[in-house]
Amino acid sequence: MFTMFMFYEVALIPMYLLIGVWGSGNKEYAAMKLTLMLMGGSALLILGILGIYYYSGATTMNVNAIAAMHNIPVETQKVFFPFIFIGFGVLGALFPFHTWSPDGHASAPTAVSMLHAGVLMKLGGYGCFRVAMYLLPDAANELAWIFLILTTISVVYGAFSACVQTDLKYINAYSSVSHCGLVLFALLMMTKTSCTGAILQMLSHGLMTALFFALIGMIYGRTHTRDIRYLDGLMKIMPFLAVGYVVAGLANLGLPGFSGFIAEMTIFVGSFENADTFHRMATIIACTSIVVTAVYILRVVGKILYGEVKNEHYLELTDATWDERVAVICLIACVAGLGLFPLWASNVISDAVGPILANII
Repeated sequence: MFTMFMFYEVALIPMYLLIGVWGSGNKEYAAMKLTLMLMGGSALLILGILGIYYYSGATTMNVNAIAAMHNIPVETQKVFFPFIFIGFGVLGALFPFHTWSPDGHASAPTAVSMLHAGVLMKLGGYGCFRVAMYLLPDAANELAWIFLILTTISVVYGAFSACVQTDLKYINAYSSVSHCGLVLFALLMMTKTSCTGAILQMLSHGLMTALFFALIGMIYGRTHTRDIRYLDGLMKIMPFLAVGYVVAGLANLGLPGFSGFIAEMTIFVGSFENADTFHRMATIIACTSIVVTAVYILRVVGKILYGEVKNEHYLELTDATWDERVAVICLIACVAGLGLFPLWASNVISDAVGPILANII
């Protein structure tokens, strides 16, 4: 646990520098907001980790050894579970602690946005599952309903927020809030199918969001704007990048054949396995995010890619270079590969999730 916490903290240092020094726009504000909010989560996290250590006998910080003891009192678990879940949940964009994410994404350079959404935010979901739920299973079962409400809000609120944005990066950042909320939502449903879906969603979202941010960066590098009100007719000017953007959008809204569909369907089917009304209502509400996602994706695609080119300067722009094409094709191949042949990944994930879930339920 100590090693995980240490590297969880170390990850903040390069993120602050990469955004604060090499970012754009209101970069100092975004970098400081990200650092302060994640440090606040870490303060809760260290309290929770120390609480687990002392109340489990103060003999080891080995996660598997503590899980095998089962000697932390239920009342103590209830105290420390929110600390750890919120501590990791801040990085997983848990509502209402998600506000650092859109600002951080919008100010970060393209490569940093890809790394941030594709890799770093997954640490939050991993920590919630591997530490909070695995080591404090009784509290997880009793308090899950509170965090299920918050994650359901994350999923729907993130999608609705993306609908009203005009900056391409903010649209994708709020989309990330929605999709990362879906990861925590699925983990809290605590069925084998939903937890497998959560890990698939981590993989899928990492690939889709990296593709989105790469394409947004390439478009911005040519047009020097991310504002959808000033972008139009790009399909005629840069067809390769435009088609790549359409593919990324379709994957994001869960079109069959792409990884987004496999992950979301696994999550919703697994979540609906809970027979009680509360869990099923939460699942139905979360499902509405699929429709809202289609609204903002298709709105943006129609606005920036189709129609007449109103800005004459855009007619002089060039399409993707060979190295950009290689990057985009590789990411599309991964997204489509996971969507068309998901069993190899889901079988590996399911086998790994089983022992952890057995300790929780």
